[in-house]
This record gives sequence, structure tokens and C-alpha cells, in this order.
Amino acid sequence: MKIERMNKGNWGKVRAFFDLSTSDGFTIKGFKLIEGINGLFVSVPSQKGNDEEYYDTVWVESKQLRDELNSLAIDTYNSNDSMPSNPGANKESNMAAAPNPVSTGENIASDAPTTTEQTSSSSFSDDDIPF
Repeated sequence: MKIERMNKGNWGKVRAFFDLSTSDGFTIKGFKLIEGINGLFVSVPSQKGNDEEYYDTVWVESKQLRDELNSLAIDTYNSNDSMPSNPGANKESNMAAAPNPVSTGENIASDAPTTTEQTSSSSFSDDDIPF
């Protein structure tokens, strides 16, 4: 098991969203790291049913596997190395080079005026969505 992408943040009790890759080549998207009363734990992907209840779409059968998944996710969350949300892109260097925090790392002169069209048209991608 390996965590491919982790989006850290603070969305209510949710502390992070992440994707998990297995050794068999499967990538499972939609795991959440939740802040509970007893600490952090992993919530598996789920979908809302017709009765407005949420149902798990992935099951973790053994307690040993669940404990391994919890410790892997918590260790990754607590690590000082921030995982880039887009594999292969160095987010920190893009943030340092860009004068505007919503910029995607394009070369924009610092004295050039920024317009709403510039920042809103290319500032978000699918990787910015936390789920």
C-alpha cells in the first residue's frame, strides 16, 4: 500500500483526503482522515444512497489491515514533507516564484496588473478539489 496523493486541510472534522495505491496496481480514491474524539482515523470512501444515508463502497476486512492503513495515513499526514497534490510538480517552487497565491506558476511580471479573468480562468484544476 502507498498513499499517492494527500490534500491536507481543515474541513470540519476532515483533516485530509487521500488516494491509496495497492501493490496490484489499483488506485482507490476518496479516503478521508477524520479527527475523532479518540484521535485521527481513516474513513473509507462512501456514497449517498436514495435514503440520504451514506454507504461504504470499500471494505477493510481485517483489523490488521485497517491498523496498517491508519498508521500509514497518520504518518504521512504528520510528516513534514508536504506531498505535492500533482505528482511531478513541485508546489513549493511554484508558490515561491508566483506573486499571486492563486497563480498556477506562470511567469507573470510582479508589476503587471492582475485581473479577475487571469486568476479565475486558470487557477483551479481537478487536483485542487479535496475529494
